[in-house]
Amino acid sequence: MKTITGKVTYQQLATGFWGIIDDSGQEWRPVNMPEQLKKEGKRVSVTIKEVDEMSIFMWGTPVRIVSFST
Repeated sequence: MKTITGKVTYQQLATGFWGIIDDSGQEWRPVNMPEQLKKEGKRVSVTIKEVDEMSIFMWGTPVRIVSFST
């Protein structure tokens, strides 16, 4: 697990999905984005765990959010 800080973004690819771009520019694609975080441009700090997942979305590293703060 690791903790990242960044901004929430909504990607209009395919059916659309929420992601996080951390302060270093790395793209993360949560598979369980909490409703409280679904706001474009919101600054967040999240603890994540990488997951092994196949997806139609060719964007970001798939992760599970373990905890978060805003």
